[in-house]
Amino acid sequence: MRSSTRSAAALGALAALAAAAPGCGPAPGGGTVFADATEACGLDFVHYNGATGELYLPEIMGSGCAFLDHDQDGDLDIYAVQGALLGEGKTYEQSLFPPRERPPRSRLFRNELATRGGTAGAGKLRFTDVTDASGAGGTGFGMGCAVGDYDNDGDPDLYVTRFGPNVLYENAGGTFRDVTDAAGVGDPRFSASAAFLDYDRDGLLDLFVASYVDFTTATHRRCTRLGGLPDYCGPGSYSPVPDRLYRNAGGGAFRDVTAAVGIDRRYFNGLGVACADFDGDGWIDIFVANDATPNQLWLNRRGERFEDTAVAAGVAVNADGRAEAGMGVAAGDYDRDGDLDLFITHEVQETNTLYRCLGPEAFEDATAAAGLGVPSLPYSGFGTRWFDYDNDGWLDLFAANGAVRRLPGPASDPHPFRQPDQLFHSEGGRFVETTASSGLDGSRPLAGRGTAFGDVDNDGDVDLLVSNNTGPLKLYLNNVGSRRGWLRVELRGTRSNRDGYGARVAVHLEDGVVLWQSAGTDGSYASASDPRLHFGLGDALRAERVVVRWPAGGAEAWEDVPANAQVLLVEGQGKPVE
Repeated sequence: MRSSTRSAAALGALAALAAAAPGCGPAPGGGTVFADATEACGLDFVHYNGATGELYLPEIMGSGCAFLDHDQDGDLDIYAVQGALLGEGKTYEQSLFPPRERPPRSRLFRNELATRGGTAGAGKLRFTDVTDASGAGGTGFGMGCAVGDYDNDGDPDLYVTRFGPNVLYENAGGTFRDVTDAAGVGDPRFSASAAFLDYDRDGLLDLFVASYVDFTTATHRRCTRLGGLPDYCGPGSYSPVPDRLYRNAGGGAFRDVTAAVGIDRRYFNGLGVACADFDGDGWIDIFVANDATPNQLWLNRRGERFEDTAVAAGVAVNADGRAEAGMGVAAGDYDRDGDLDLFITHEVQETNTLYRCLGPEAFEDATAAAGLGVPSLPYSGFGTRWFDYDNDGWLDLFAANGAVRRLPGPASDPHPFRQPDQLFHSEGGRFVETTASSGLDGSRPLAGRGTAFGDVDNDGDVDLLVSNNTGPLKLYLNNVGSRRGWLRVELRGTRSNRDGYGARVAVHLEDGVVLWQSAGTDGSYASASDPRLHFGLGDALRAERVVVRWPAGGAEAWEDVPANAQVLLVEGQGKPVE
């Protein structure tokens, strides 16, 4: 096997360090799946939604978060997106939930797991607030974020969506600078999720931005719920606005190609975004989960135009023909048949919906058959992802829950939107809810929104970062996954974009099982996850081979890859395959 610099030995050392250092990780053999390590790890971020009693729509929709290795030291740092005060003439003293700092700002936390200063063993899993030095502590009403190395210089850049205008931060060796105006991507509208993708296969990451509705505080409407009590309006009270696709023109500039590729021809209330090659033709497509309006599946026609095929493909509406409150989206091969399936989170009294892929451009609503319908009815879901939390080789599911309309309860409760999150374990493609034994703090629910997924302590399993509306950012460390085999794949493009976004990676095991994933940080809701691909291997001690189909074209294989390690696969260094 040929891999490169950050290989099994290097990451194995970090994993050993995480286990040995007096950090904030869960004790081995703990009784729950996840342990709340937020306070112990030094994370003290609390979301501020700007509410003063006016019930402005953006207040209830934010916000997201991200895992990213901003300083390229081999461990995942954390970015938390913050809200802002809304309304002309309003003051912080009128806030229902006053912010901790004024003005409130987004925050960047550096992971201290990696060894620093040349002192072996000095690192431990703990976070330091480096917002001031980083340049990424922007103000304004943040909604979410996307992460990608758009200039191919070796460090991840950051795009923050807002209740207008959005901001692009260029990363220059661990510090950020606002390059929004020069890049031309400061969309002033109400944006939600965004994603970096290379839609034209030129090796440069482009940018897709999901737009929600045409809302301003000046056009705010008064809405009520049953009984005539004031409540937040739904998206139907406002007109939708078109999503945006920006083509990376190089040299730090983007060009708005929304109209040129046809994405402005059809638009709804965009919230969730997932980019991958859904039809297997080698070109990256775009799926948009729309709120209370039909979803969209934009198939990429060789980088020249996009065609919305959601209706024909069976993913626009559910099996009953109803458009649902699409918020978060997950794309993954949950049934191990070699294609991407879709999972969308929805509102109270709507099930979350699983669309199983039957072949190119064809899906069926498999929600009930998979056991995912009834358990989701009482909740409003946001951040979500397919991920193998116990490393048994089958993709499980997580959904962050939190209402968007007032829940029944005391009228004196200023934030009646809290709901427990949910965890589902795959039993070979059918799901069983395991929330009760998961350690996800269901006894003290919050209003869950964005969720990022990644191995923050480098110990071989996937951890959770959950952003909560008007609540604390939560870090849940995985306590069970590393008991089974795993493989973590880091990609390095040479002809393709540097981090290989859009690559299809297949792990072949000796028993004939093939596990595959699509590379990228998007999906979930308004959040960005670990760019490294994590595969649970069960009892396997090795992968027979790993095949990468690069987004620029061509496929390569690496043979006899050991389990329980991270490997760096560099485009051009594998064995070419058909």
